[in-house]
Amino acid sequence: MPDTTRVSALGAPAERREGPAKVTGAARYAAERTPDGCAYAWPVPATVARGEITAIDDTAALALPGVIDVLSHLNAPRLVEPEDATLAVLQDAHVPHRGWYVALVVAKTLEAAREGAAAVEVSYAEEPHDVTLTADHADAYVPEDTDGTSGEHVRGDADGVFSSAPAHVDVLYRVPPLHNHPMEPHAATAHWEDGRLTVYDSSQGATTVRDTLADMFALPKERITVISEHVGGGFGSKGTPRPHVVLAAMAARVTGRPVKLSLPRRQLATVVGHRSPTLQRVRLGAQPDGTLVSVIHEVASHTSRVKEFVETAAAATRVMYPSPHARTTHRVVPLDVPSPSWMRAPGEAPGMYALESAMDELAVRLGIDPVELRLRNDTRTEPDSSKPFSSRHLAECLREGARRFGWSARDPRPRSRAEGPVLVGSGVACATYPVLASPSRASAHAHPDGSFVVRVNATDIGTGARTVLAQVAADALGVPVERVRADVGSSDLPNAPLAGGSSGTASWGWAVHEACTRLAERLAGQQGQQLPPEGVGATADTAGTADADSEYARHAFGAHFAEVGVDMVTGEVRVRRLLGVYAAGRILNARTARSQFIGAMAMGLGMALTEHSTVDEAFGDFAESDLASYHVPVHADVPAIEAHWVDEEDPHLNPMGSKGIGEIGIVGTAAAIGNAVHHATGVRLRELPLTPDRVLAAAEGAAP
Repeated sequence: MPDTTRVSALGAPAERREGPAKVTGAARYAAERTPDGCAYAWPVPATVARGEITAIDDTAALALPGVIDVLSHLNAPRLVEPEDATLAVLQDAHVPHRGWYVALVVAKTLEAAREGAAAVEVSYAEEPHDVTLTADHADAYVPEDTDGTSGEHVRGDADGVFSSAPAHVDVLYRVPPLHNHPMEPHAATAHWEDGRLTVYDSSQGATTVRDTLADMFALPKERITVISEHVGGGFGSKGTPRPHVVLAAMAARVTGRPVKLSLPRRQLATVVGHRSPTLQRVRLGAQPDGTLVSVIHEVASHTSRVKEFVETAAAATRVMYPSPHARTTHRVVPLDVPSPSWMRAPGEAPGMYALESAMDELAVRLGIDPVELRLRNDTRTEPDSSKPFSSRHLAECLREGARRFGWSARDPRPRSRAEGPVLVGSGVACATYPVLASPSRASAHAHPDGSFVVRVNATDIGTGARTVLAQVAADALGVPVERVRADVGSSDLPNAPLAGGSSGTASWGWAVHEACTRLAERLAGQQGQQLPPEGVGATADTAGTADADSEYARHAFGAHFAEVGVDMVTGEVRVRRLLGVYAAGRILNARTARSQFIGAMAMGLGMALTEHSTVDEAFGDFAESDLASYHVPVHADVPAIEAHWVDEEDPHLNPMGSKGIGEIGIVGTAAAIGNAVHHATGVRLRELPLTPDRVLAAAEGAAP
């Protein structure tokens, strides 16, 4: 029976339940499922940037030992047209961008499949292509609403007031294409048996994958099971079904045997999404005391011609600082490029880099401390909607971060601290991310032996979802967390939304909490009675509540502080310290939360210093396509990184009082580092990443 006197399981630093299985190799990922008779597939990417396939010669490939079949638009099954056009693979002869899949080789071994793919000869009729993003591109347009974010929002007379404001900042910032690069590449193992499809997929949402495959293969959902039990990271790139799962299911149907497809890392850059590059112009008009009177943020980004995706980088500007006059605009340019998609904190990460860098420039121009400038522009209501914030403890984050960082000892003068050729500086930036939740279902069951099981098709992408959901359940049931098991990662479980948008725990936990609350009520009515052998259960469906409109603006907030050393001989930037302080509702697990914050901050460091891709204008593809050329930060790049949070009680969120934490850590980190580089050197760089060549070139240009 529940123990109502027990201390809540929420907030405790419980260890991840799947940890031992992962470190011992017992955890099985999608590519590690090998059914009897399993075949292997290897895709053939297009080698032109735009055009039509005129011929495919698979004779040499089929003659190779072990090759079973070669699929192309000439012989692949016809699929129902998907809502996401990136999944319409091998359906026609059109090539929308370099790297688009034009064939698939299936063989008895992985080696034979790879050799067969190299032997397929494809002829094309090439067409002129355009892969270059410019702010004044003739095809740029303002999109319609994207995921609730409008293409343009105007408040007052932003342009007129800006021109007459006592203080001005008018600056351009560039963020290059960025890639998610999870450690586990995208993979799927598909198997048809008696008209039923089973797929092991590396995905952030098995329910969505099942529903998409059901539509494309014209099957009832009940005849498809998608299992995503363990997922080795995604950062948005596994948030929706990707071509590999469709190809695996297609090949398994054609060959009549299980088929495994694990995408080569060099192909990930073109087929699983990327962060769209952004060109951002930020104009800030302010009074002499730093009070903002006009905010203008204009963003240009690219999208593919396959499907529209908008990097809503100005969305956070609509949340952060009050100003009676504001204009935020998104413009997208359709190009012959791979389709961009979600990458950790889409929109907010590049957008807050620009806004928080501009705020630092304004602080320098006015001679106001950067922390103080932000405090002077704090607000209790969301600027665009005028809704009150359900909670906004940004000021507390700034003050607590400044205290922990030792900000008061900072000499505001650039180049005021030197250690030989190394100039040392510090910077600050704010962070925000919306509180999101989607309807979810869950079940809870009590067994006669005193154990409990909660079931929900959540996806644990390395965040510790199993552990936190067990804590949510234990809290609602009033029992020790050790007595609760959480089953996740299969579309046969109660339907649940994907792990994305920092909304997973809020969405799944809401349903788990409701199911367990109902179960606790049932158990309370059976006091003193023996449970039946089959136990007692309860279910919940949060449709209509989790997605209900709120009279409050709900966001998490945070503050980042960075200390850097810039070697003026080599141009190398080294981050010596990173500190993040967050206001993210109730922290449900101190251990996993700190891990999420720190991981995102490290990713923000990569965004600032090492990560970038280049679109090759001549060939139309990304020049950096593996981890040898696309540089992600490693342990040695982050000597000291700390994450803390302020206690925040917010009754307007969900039953747990939690806000998402997976993405806010990357938001603002790059700006804090860039601002620190300016403080160290006196040079302002406005294009990421801050590589040695750019540092030295800027320093030479600034030299008298």
